[in-house]
Amino acid sequence: MPSESDLRKLAVEYFQQAYERQMHGEYDEAIALYTQSIEAYPTAEAYTFRGWSYSFLGDYERAIAECLEAIRVDPGFGNPYNDIGAYLIEQDKWEEAIPWFEKAIRAPRYDARCYPHFNLGRVYEHGRQWQKAKACYARAIELNPQYRLAWAGLRRLQAMWN
Repeated sequence: MPSESDLRKLAVEYFQQAYERQMHGEYDEAIALYTQSIEAYPTAEAYTFRGWSYSFLGDYERAIAECLEAIRVDPGFGNPYNDIGAYLIEQDKWEEAIPWFEKAIRAPRYDARCYPHFNLGRVYEHGRQWQKAKACYARAIELNPQYRLAWAGLRRLQAMWN
């Protein structure tokens, strides 16, 4: 029987292979490898990234289900909250996305907080709540000054007022 440490190492190896396949657009292969990673040692990251692969295939319901599983494994991991919100936007469920982005912003383990701020800005811009959108884009830029999409959003709103 392999030790927990051995299973974790195996899961990481599968995850890394899956991520490479995903970055090359080989989504079915990536999903299979993420599944092997999860079977070896389930992590919120593997569920989230498997969901991301499903989203590239247009299967947003499955992608959301994967993110919900990731949250069950680790409720402090921020990525799946943001991803659920993004998948809801893709389904034109803008208002439903708001609480997911807010949860991502508050998640204790999340390195890319600029994304949920930006995505929340998109929701507010779509709803013509210009000031809220502007504040969200500005916060995304504060968190990541090189975030071009946030700069584009902010400039788009500024151009509307000039």
